[in-house]
Amino acid sequence: MKSILDNRPMLAKEIGRVAEVAGYLWQKGWAERNGGNIVVNITDLVDDEIAAMPAISEVKPIGTTLPHLNGCYFYCKGTNKRMRDLARWPMENGSVIRILDDCASYVIIADEPVMPTSELPAHLSMHNYLLGKGSSYKASLHTHPIELIAMSHHKPFLKKDVLTNLLWSMIPETKAFCPRGLGIIPYALPGSIGLAEATIAELKDYDVTMWEKHGVTAVGEDIMDAFDQVDVLSKSAQIYINAKSMGFEPDGMSQEQMKEMTVAFNLPK
Repeated sequence: MKSILDNRPMLAKEIGRVAEVAGYLWQKGWAERNGGNIVVNITDLVDDEIAAMPAISEVKPIGTTLPHLNGCYFYCKGTNKRMRDLARWPMENGSVIRILDDCASYVIIADEPVMPTSELPAHLSMHNYLLGKGSSYKASLHTHPIELIAMSHHKPFLKKDVLTNLLWSMIPETKAFCPRGLGIIPYALPGSIGLAEATIAELKDYDVTMWEKHGVTAVGEDIMDAFDQVDVLSKSAQIYINAKSMGFEPDGMSQEQMKEMTVAFNLPK
């Protein structure tokens, strides 16, 4: 079967990154069954032949109007598809969609009519926000990191920047590679417009957000960038939990030490 990836090495490389990250998510235990989602803006990789491809699905409503996405193309993990399968067969477990001129609907154009994730409105809303502010970010990720979700069940951790500062303090690399920290979003129905709106509000200050009792979302230059930020936060959570399991409260780096890191690595204040 002919694939949209055939004879398009740059697009194939981008989808290859998606497949690689999907494998990591499964290996880490962050993607049980069909858990988690990946949506990547591939508009810059679309050629005239792709732009002329006919729809292979009916017109589907997004559920909201997203004016900055007019004519954009996205690779989306399929609904009810497993990350472990996407890692091996990305074009059988995901699809490429085109946003239509009304900015409120889309069609699938390749390779198969695999319906995108049920959380597509939240992901596309994030991409609409990013494009609207001129961001170069192309990827959004949602996954279920075990230790971070566990920490979201503890109310004191859900106050603004409590988890950010705690996780930053566990190991220097966390602040270096996730310098904007972790935003907190109170529990909302998965896939809802309300969840999308709450996520966008937090993206003004954070690249990674915690959906309380649900999982983490991250945005980045590409899907590997988004994954790396979640990965370093998860490592910090593991360090904290391991210390607690040994019966002591970890000291963490001091505020002075973290300020020193900020200056030395020219990080956002």
